[in-house]
Amino acid sequence: MGNVSKNASTSVLHDSQKVSKLKTVLEAHKGETHIIAIQDFPDPDAMASAFAHQLICLNYGIEVDIVYTGRVSHQQNIALINLLNIELIRYSDAFDFSRYQGSVFIDNQGMTTSLTKQLEAAGIKPVIVVNHHERSGLLTPEFSDIRKIGATSTIYTNYIVQGMLELDKSDSVHMRCATALMHGIRSDTNNFIRASEQDLVAAAFLSNYFNPNLLGEIVNQSRSSKVMDIIEKALANRVIKNNYSVSGIGYLRQEDRDAIAQAADFLLTEENVHTAIVYGIVVDDKDEELLSGSFRTSKLTLDADTFIKEAFGKSENGDYFGGGKQEAGGFAIPVGFLAGTYGNEYEELKWKMFDVQVKQKIFTKIGVSATPNSSE
Repeated sequence: MGNVSKNASTSVLHDSQKVSKLKTVLEAHKGETHIIAIQDFPDPDAMASAFAHQLICLNYGIEVDIVYTGRVSHQQNIALINLLNIELIRYSDAFDFSRYQGSVFIDNQGMTTSLTKQLEAAGIKPVIVVNHHERSGLLTPEFSDIRKIGATSTIYTNYIVQGMLELDKSDSVHMRCATALMHGIRSDTNNFIRASEQDLVAAAFLSNYFNPNLLGEIVNQSRSSKVMDIIEKALANRVIKNNYSVSGIGYLRQEDRDAIAQAADFLLTEENVHTAIVYGIVVDDKDEELLSGSFRTSKLTLDADTFIKEAFGKSENGDYFGGGKQEAGGFAIPVGFLAGTYGNEYEELKWKMFDVQVKQKIFTKIGVSATPNSSE
């Protein structure tokens, strides 16, 4: 690559140092079996990066399982898994941790996966953490690579560029990995609009190996009728104040959770709206409830991670209820004592209380009145 900037040159040096440390750690764990813990509701960046890590580990005789606890429901994510044949294992109560000698956290630092405490209880120590968000300090692995760039997929592409995996255009597995990484970068940088120089350089490298037809098929998945219904509800319930569009959509099933983010993306397209926040109470297979929300912004001076942390604060354990990257984030607040289904009237009262409370926190943060039906 002919003329590279000073930042790019510094990045290459940083990558080289990190790769050297990562190789040393992987060599020390040769022949082991590791578990990759990705978010409860994994996104393309997490799945692509985990897939790349899995392939890199083959060079060290390390067997790796990619595990999550929630659901994969976004139509693009389902297509990513099916079309690129990425093997994910969904956690169940009968899950056996005894076969693992180490854990790996990719695209998270233990905050957005329910597996963290279970791995700790099973005595499985964190070996590696790779993430592109702000450092949390929750885990103390042997190796960590945490840098604030567009995507974790960019970090793994840099590992590949540095020789940790030699891609072969004729190898279908390598082609699928490159396609997944390209999608990971694309999705986490808002179609490259917020991509850094490192993200673009990584994408340029992947352009030699990925399959554009497969990527097109993944990206162009149609929304289900259920997702459209939830978007319609978010549109009907939205309250707009100071260019913020805030909408509570009530109760929804765990398998429809990804519709919250899609609804937030849709509300962000409205004229004179620079930030959209959509939330609802998600009910899982065990009837446990979690108030879950998504934050999207196009305002360059607004940081989603900071906004969410300041608006919703921390749990009793000192953990933030949410966070994210600059333009997007999410939050999850346990319903706690009020959880449970005792009839429609109780659910309606409970929802009204949570809806008012969330709006109060958001509008207090932006400094406007929280009167439910007013629009400014």
